Amino acid sequence: MAKARPKPPAAEDYCFGPQLDLVNDPAKFKTAVCSRRAGKSVGCAFALVDSALRRPGSVSMYLTLDRTDAKQIVWPAVLDVNDKYRLGGKADHTDLTLSLPNKATVLLAGAGDERKIKKRRGLPIGMVIVDEAQSFTEEIRTLVDDVLAPALQDYDGSMWIIGTPGPVPVGFFYEAANSPAWSHHAWTAFQNPWIEKKSGKTPRQHLEAELARRGLTEDAPSIQREWFGRWVYDPNALVFRYSAERNHYRDLPACRAEWQYVIGVDLGYDDADAIAVLAFNEESPNAYLVEEWTQAGLTVSGLTAELQQCVDKYHPLSIVVDTGGLGKKVAKEVTLRSGVPLKAAEKDRKFEFIELLNDAMRTGRFYAKSGGRFAQDCMLVEWDRSKPETMKVSDRYHSDLTDACLYAFRESLHWLHEPAKPPPTVEQWHSEQESAMLAEMEAQIESQKRDEQEVWG
Repeated sequence: MAKARPKPPAAEDYCFGPQLDLVNDPAKFKTAVCSRRAGKSVGCAFALVDSALRRPGSVSMYLTLDRTDAKQIVWPAVLDVNDKYRLGGKADHTDLTLSLPNKATVLLAGAGDERKIKKRRGLPIGMVIVDEAQSFTEEIRTLVDDVLAPALQDYDGSMWIIGTPGPVPVGFFYEAANSPAWSHHAWTAFQNPWIEKKSGKTPRQHLEAELARRGLTEDAPSIQREWFGRWVYDPNALVFRYSAERNHYRDLPACRAEWQYVIGVDLGYDDADAIAVLAFNEESPNAYLVEEWTQAGLTVSGLTAELQQCVDKYHPLSIVVDTGGLGKKVAKEVTLRSGVPLKAAEKDRKFEFIELLNDAMRTGRFYAKSGGRFAQDCMLVEWDRSKPETMKVSDRYHSDLTDACLYAFRESLHWLHEPAKPPPTVEQWHSEQESAMLAEMEAQIESQKRDEQEVWG
């Protein structure tokens, strides 16, 4: 007796109203702007597997900023679809791939840096979903336009860009979500039936409890973004207060004094290594970010080579490095190999240094290129407001470069600058001369009195 063919998954089993609308939308390029807990992940898992079943030999790809997030968010749902419908897919839990009998593959991966992005070139993509798009830097533009879109040609595939609104309504995701070239979808946790089924409480009840705990009203920007999926400008959500209008520069200003340099280094492996070079001189109260560099997966030898190039180029006064975790061993190895002395960063005073850097940006005493990675990261690094009584940087987007810049900024000596006194006016000069002459006459009189007292006793 012939073995029964697996029943294809049904969208209605996994998707509710607005999710079904997104799945059934025939448009090639689609966006979905959602609140938190809107239930995107289950819909994504179904769509990925469904596309793979309908396109033998294709790759259905799910990308988010970090591979760990992909594994936690969507991987369990992909496995559930495969198991529930007995599709016969072979799961590789290391590579996060599901290989189906028709030679199609579901692939989950991170795409948070240029090295990871380049790995996606050349794949025959039947469908791709870029999730948490609000957390990507401008590299997402290269990812979508130069890497992913051309790869859709083989199977006339489709692309979804989905996420929650960011604290600043700018960037590729915001542009796509408002572009007539994309088909748009939006829904919130209030439309997710599974929340009440699982928790016994409606989304509205959860919201009221959150508002009471945080002492907020419904119109608070963070509530509008996270609960209602609305684009609301919320600069107070950002950790760093960079402004392109106030803090961008094109070239270092001309000056007679010699420029001095300090280097900050943030170490990582799963995260990126980052190097920030700051310039300052005694004629100015300002500090300038003149070079920024990040790369993930670098060996100690590779980091040593990059750092040595910076040392040879800038001859820095100081190099400050994050020595937390294995950083101390790495820093010691770099010093042994290169002879470059490294200074440990004061990580326990991070929030104090953030405020000092923010003050310099607010008062126009810190400058960085608006198109650089530091400026982009400043638009993405947020405070974690889930516990208002504590200060914590959200782990939704981690910036290695802003940390490196913090270390370098603390070492910069631009704050020692003393403004040059303006030349005196004619009236001021005459007044100063008169005062000096009177003081000299008074001193002479006092000296004469002392001499007379010594003579006459």
